[in-house]
This record gives sequence, C-alpha cells and structure tokens, in this order.
Amino acid sequence: MKIITRTVTTLTALGLTAAMLAGCAPAAATEGAAGTSEPLDEVRLGYFANVTHAPALVGLAEGLFQDALGDVPVKTEVFNAGPAAIEALSAGAIDATYIGPNPSINTFIQSGGASAHIIAGATSGGAALVVRDGIDTPSDLKGATIATPQLGNTQDVALRSWLAKEGFQTSTSHGGDVTVTPTENAQTLTLFQDGQLDGAWLPEPWVSRLVVDAGAHVLVNEADLWPDGAFPTTVLLVRAEFAEKHPDAVRELLEGHIASVAWLDAHASEAPAVINAKLEEATGKRLSDDVLARALENVTFTVDPDAATFRTLVENGRAAGTQKEGSIDGLFDLRALNALLEKGGKDPVSAAGLGEE
Repeated sequence: MKIITRTVTTLTALGLTAAMLAGCAPAAATEGAAGTSEPLDEVRLGYFANVTHAPALVGLAEGLFQDALGDVPVKTEVFNAGPAAIEALSAGAIDATYIGPNPSINTFIQSGGASAHIIAGATSGGAALVVRDGIDTPSDLKGATIATPQLGNTQDVALRSWLAKEGFQTSTSHGGDVTVTPTENAQTLTLFQDGQLDGAWLPEPWVSRLVVDAGAHVLVNEADLWPDGAFPTTVLLVRAEFAEKHPDAVRELLEGHIASVAWLDAHASEAPAVINAKLEEATGKRLSDDVLARALENVTFTVDPDAATFRTLVENGRAAGTQKEGSIDGLFDLRALNALLEKGGKDPVSAAGLGEE
C-alpha cells in the first residue's frame, strides 16, 4: 500500500478537527444559497465495497466522518459500480459518493455542468485486465468474452478504449471482435471460475481475487498505460445542489476524508484489518490475507484527484462509445479541499484548468 505524501502525510484526525473546525458553523445549521438557514438531518454518502474505496471504508470504520460532522449522522449506501451511484446521486437519493472518474465525467457532461462536482481525489491505481490461461498477448483476445463492473464505469471505459487502440471492435450491446459483458464483480469471479468468462478488467480487490483465488494472470496493468503509472481510480463527488445549500457540511465531509487518507498513511499496519472488517460488513465475506495484501500493493491513497488526466479520460470515453460530446470545464471544485490543506500546512492541489481551486 502506497500513500502519496505531497498532500497529506502526518495529519491526524485529532489535529484536523482542532485546526479545521475553528470558526466553522455546525453542519445542521448551514446557510443556504438565499442566506437562510437550512436544517440538515443527515449526510447520505455512497461508496463501493472495493479496496480502491479504502478512504471511505476507513472514514466510516474509524468514525472520522462522524467526528467531523458532529451531530449530523452519516447514512451510507453501497454500490457495485459508478453508473448506479450516479443514478442515485442524480435522483437526490444520496448527497455525495466515492466513485470512478468516468461516471463523474458523464454526469457532468450530460447535465451541462449542473449535476455534481469532484471535490477531492481518493485513490490512484489498482485496476487491471486479468485473463485465463492461454491468453498471453492482446491478439489472443479475439473472440474472447471479457467482463467489466458496469457499462460506462471507469474500468469499462478503460477496457473498451484499450481494445480500440489494439485494433479490436467492441459494441455497447455485445458483439464485436471481443465481447464486453458488464457483470457484477462477485458474479464475475464465479463466472470466471466456471469457465464462462475469459477475463475481466476490474478494480481491486477483484483483480487480486481473480489472480489469487481463481488462477487468473494480469495481461494489462492499467498503471502501465499512464505516465509514471499514476491514474485516478476513485474521487469524491458531491451533488451540486447539496454543495450549494450545505457548504459547511461539504467542508466537514472533506475534513473527514482528509483525516481518513492521513489515517491510512499513519496506520499502514492496522489498515488491512480495518478495511477487511468494513468489507465483510458490506459483503458478508472477508478477503484472504493474501488477496488483501496484493490489492493494497497496487493502490495509492491521495486527496489529489490528478485533474490533469481527465482530458485523456474524456478521450477514452469517446473512443469507448460510452460518453457524449461535451465540455468538462468546471468539473472540479477544489476550493474547500485546498483551504483545509493549507490550514493543515500542506500544498494545494491543482484543478488543471478544469474548475475552481
């Protein structure tokens, strides 16, 4: 497990609480856009039961979000992949979610920039194409059936765009040189073990589960496709209407998020047990020590969303045929994050010209 130290290294939840709550109004009495006080009964947060969502898992398990939000309870909902989380966010069923970058891009473009904003990064790395024995080169994939978590999710886009660069045709309604079949992660493992899938492009810990538990091998580590091996896997996305009405609650949610990434940095030896317990709570099953150790080796936790990569992610979505044309100018609002980082003595992160910072 690697932690990017350019944004958070030695901050602690206690230190953040003392430094960042000073002068902040309680979330329950946030000033709305019209200057009137709007009560807030709860903050509804989405996340996935994936190692790539460890900042969410730790923030919930260690009470870091609740510490930051005070008397306002955190209500959670677990999703399998980004498009489902976006549907809930767009319907107003949740206020914020940990999610992959491509669904974040999609909702922003489809809404003309009105739906949601990325307010922080969470995880870099931790995705790969794993395949069965007998597939050793890209050319061996012709006629294969490969799973992804959901149509249009970040790994689905990564697979389809990579296949296009390799000269394969795919279709969002199946068919093509390689059949891409969006499948729930747990079902992907079972289908692969039963020989009904030739491989899958997945996030951790599912990459490691297929490798360790099902005998798959890595054909493409997505890190190898990006400069310096860095690419965003998970970001923190907030519904625009919620952010406008409850800026203090967003600030406090970010406080808990920063504290969670800092906790992962400061408690590397304790992190696997905490992450595993939260995964078991969400899925009913713990990961083996070997799977979890391998998964954590392939991820980096950071509050920097690596905004400079998002233009490439947009191009990948277009190449994959899962994304509409449109601008992502304004996708990021990193002002609250950077204010908290600066209070904690850390350098601000960049929106790469794609929003406020």
